[in-house]
Amino acid sequence: MDITLNRRNFLKNSLFYGVSLVAASPASGHLASAKHLMEPKAMFYKKGDQNLVYCELCFRRCTIPEGRRGFCRVRENQKGELRSLVYAQPAGLQIDPIELEPMYHMVPGHKNLCVYTASCNFRCKHCQNWTISQSAPEQIRSFKSTPEEIVKETLKQGCRSISHSINEPTVFFELMYDVVRIAKKKGLLTLCHTNGGMAKEPMMELLKFLDGVTVDLKSFNPKFYRDISEAKIEPVLETLKTIRQSGKHLEIVNLIIPTLNDDMSDIRKMCRWIIENLGQETPIHFTRFSPQYKMTHLPHTPIRTLEQAYETAKAEGLKYIYVGNVIGHPANSTYCSKCNKKLIERSHFIMLKNAIKDGRCPFCNEKIPGIWS
Repeated sequence: MDITLNRRNFLKNSLFYGVSLVAASPASGHLASAKHLMEPKAMFYKKGDQNLVYCELCFRRCTIPEGRRGFCRVRENQKGELRSLVYAQPAGLQIDPIELEPMYHMVPGHKNLCVYTASCNFRCKHCQNWTISQSAPEQIRSFKSTPEEIVKETLKQGCRSISHSINEPTVFFELMYDVVRIAKKKGLLTLCHTNGGMAKEPMMELLKFLDGVTVDLKSFNPKFYRDISEAKIEPVLETLKTIRQSGKHLEIVNLIIPTLNDDMSDIRKMCRWIIENLGQETPIHFTRFSPQYKMTHLPHTPIRTLEQAYETAKAEGLKYIYVGNVIGHPANSTYCSKCNKKLIERSHFIMLKNAIKDGRCPFCNEKIPGIWS
């Protein structure tokens, strides 16, 4: 049966996960705004003349006049100081299985608490979370929760990890940075799911406190990044190399959109680049597009297209390849790259069995990349 289940629909249908402790919704009445708090100074910026500030957090390097905000909508120049409008102002805290990030090679099956805020530094026309990612802080509800309170709630809910996702975590860097520093002291696993547009210096600082990163590699065609996301591919490739060089666990997501980034020659080039620069053991998820936001005129990705991407990646030499957003597909599961035995059985985002022992295949003793304990 042909069934697609993206993150939003999964949360509606799951009986066990997808618990939103606070869910974002459009603001009504009094606008919800971080301005009700004293906004902390942002990190990674420089001051200029006439109260200009130069943001250095992401690839855009915004020059921001006094009283204005950067492209991300959440970093504002207040009297020559750049301040975060979403610090301690999450739009939601959400409990998911770790597989929903997706993060398949990090202690499978455990509960993860996901933190998110308003806005993004990309403008993806296909974003499934566009009501959050394409909104300014004043346009959606948020609530006050300090990093300490967020970590405390994570532990209270019995979660083993804390992630930063749904919108782009780069834009709430200061909140994420404080959360992961505290979380590591409490023994939690830490991760983020990013578009890869963060600048190198802040990424390197953040990686000191992260266990894993999921990166969206949206296409291997610069035109796609320019036309569909109003972004650039080069910073994303640099981010991927920075993460790999840090030694932290890395997984890649490639959402395949019909007619836009489904050319197998581009996917083949992407796979070769991954092998050459990141290693053939880097897990990659080819996920199914469903019509969203400004792309409702396009169809769902044919399952055969996802399988062709899988076959292409396999032929090029990638060892851990997944098909996502298709319930019950065999490529939801993890197989040993050496003996091809099934190691982790999944039904979409739910882990059913895990045979991995001490990070190795129990059948042939092959070491499996990831974090297993």
